[in-house]
Amino acid sequence: MGTLARDSTAVEAVRFDRFIVHIGQRLLLADGQPLRLGGRALDILLVLLEHAGNVVDKHTLLARVWPDSVVEDINLRVHIAALRRALGEGFIINLPGQGYRFAAPVLPAEHAAVLAPDVPTGNLPTRLSGIVGRDEELANLAPLLARRRLVTLTGPVGVGKTRLALAAAQEQGGHWRDGVWLLDFARGQCADEALAGLLQDMGLQANPGCTLGGLPAFLQQRRLLLVLDHCEACPGFSRRLVEAMLALAPGVSLLLTCREALRMRGETVVPVAPLAVPPGDDACSVEQFMNYAAVRLFVGCARARQADFQLRPQDLKTVRDICRQLDGLPLALELAAAQIEVFALVGLRAQLSEGLQVLNRGRRTAEARHQSLKAALDWSFQRLGSEEQHVLRCLAALGRGFSLEQAVHHGSRVGLGPLVTARAVQRLAASSMLALDPESARYRLLNSTRWYLEDAAASYHSAPA
Repeated sequence: MGTLARDSTAVEAVRFDRFIVHIGQRLLLADGQPLRLGGRALDILLVLLEHAGNVVDKHTLLARVWPDSVVEDINLRVHIAALRRALGEGFIINLPGQGYRFAAPVLPAEHAAVLAPDVPTGNLPTRLSGIVGRDEELANLAPLLARRRLVTLTGPVGVGKTRLALAAAQEQGGHWRDGVWLLDFARGQCADEALAGLLQDMGLQANPGCTLGGLPAFLQQRRLLLVLDHCEACPGFSRRLVEAMLALAPGVSLLLTCREALRMRGETVVPVAPLAVPPGDDACSVEQFMNYAAVRLFVGCARARQADFQLRPQDLKTVRDICRQLDGLPLALELAAAQIEVFALVGLRAQLSEGLQVLNRGRRTAEARHQSLKAALDWSFQRLGSEEQHVLRCLAALGRGFSLEQAVHHGSRVGLGPLVTARAVQRLAASSMLALDPESARYRLLNSTRWYLEDAAASYHSAPA
């Protein structure tokens, strides 16, 4: 059992009590049936099984389960609690001040049946790196997906909806008999082309005589999780597909990403917030700064570009300013950190005063809309109606914070009627192009959106007649 969590070929499956764990497949069975368990909880279980009968201290667990992240003890306790709920009492013993011990006898399960390797169980892309700062969201999504058939992640451009959805879907791994599948509406020239790609991945052929290529009918007897990514690209098609799935395929659950909710019956909406940024005071140490997810992501991305990068006490104010200027948006933080070799920290902060120009070099392997923040905002701005586009341009002159009354007053000064402005503001907030503080009822533009609108206006005025 010494190499259990690190070498899945040494022991393919183990058993304890009524449970069998298929290590390579990351699948937990209870009485022969797949048991829903989040990916982090399963990682913890594998480490405890590797050391079954012995105490594993919390530092070892944190280092093995979160090797590239700085996390608080509460994350470990949350997933331990989820394990105990799934397995029942008596398996995981807590020894205060020492750690945790797996108490049940663990034996190889040499003849355990495994899933046929040639049966497709999904088409999710391989995750090249971990997701930073979303442990709480992932922990909350796991039981939510077990209870609700339609969950929609909403939020602004660059906040990481897709990455969170894919991480949650990957954690669902072996919990669905027929796998976890992705339909990305941002790929292909149209929704039909994206749907045809999914059918091909599933080994199916589109039926032109059936609604939606016959996908809902194909899935009537299946039990799977279907991720619909970038639903704002094809909102009408997305609604029709969701309606058909809910009505015709009772074993299919849906996880959506969209700038706004579809407003459908039974939909559970989960807003995805930007990553936490440090407060505006100077009382924090380097260790305290690293507790903020925006800082952890920025530092991790900077180290990927510059291996000897270290966050020093004299850097804290600069890094805080960068994270706050970028509103804690993961995409913006990644793009900024990619320039660390060129500008260094102080130069990078200065460059951000020039707007989006410094955020124009992303990973070459990324989707085109994620290779620069301008491309991501272009992709979203072009999907607004002309009325919303016009009002959003006008609101850029109000600065970062304003009330609905101020927006209407400003709209009247530039020739917009009060009803047109109020309606557009509400739609822009619903589509995550404006942020709304529910306590103060004030709207604001994220810096990235304001920079984008200012650059667009400057380009328009400088264009030759």
